[in-house]
Amino acid sequence: MFNLRKRIYGITVAALLCAVGILIPMFMPIKIIIEPASFTLASHVAIFIAMFISPLTAVFVTIGTTLGFFLAGVFPPVIVARAASHIVFATVGSLMLKKQPELIGTIPKATAFSLFLAIIHGICETIVVLPFYFLNMLAPQNYEKGLFYSVILLVGVGTIVHSMVDFYLAYVIWRPLKQAVGTGKSAIE
Repeated sequence: MFNLRKRIYGITVAALLCAVGILIPMFMPIKIIIEPASFTLASHVAIFIAMFISPLTAVFVTIGTTLGFFLAGVFPPVIVARAASHIVFATVGSLMLKKQPELIGTIPKATAFSLFLAIIHGICETIVVLPFYFLNMLAPQNYEKGLFYSVILLVGVGTIVHSMVDFYLAYVIWRPLKQAVGTGKSAIE
């Protein structure tokens, strides 16, 4: 009976994080959209919190938020594809935390870890946007500004900065919550 409750609790936490991860980009008033880049404050917080919980929770929330973007029908395909790329940094980060939870034990360690994940995040989003760029599927102004500005700077470097800001927000939220939620083996495994 206890195991069933733990599983239901874990599924509920993951589902709530999915909902938060879908709602924030849809309703957050602080948005910067310079296609193909878009930066919505706190849009990655649910994924980072899921990553702090367990690898399975991180994967579940990343897939759930990506499906949410897709099914909402209000996001362009390039944004949905960028959301799908989050599976990489979320999986890598959560597996690393499962083996070395001390990576977020102090602010300096967490900052270094955040930078590492942000670089992976930025590279993945850049790779995902490249086919859209080369297949002329982006807004015309992206081609006027060129590949370096539109994809490398806006998406790649912009994602690194955005990722680190969202990681810090998630970290600040997570620290007082971690005793209540728990970490380690996921309840949905």
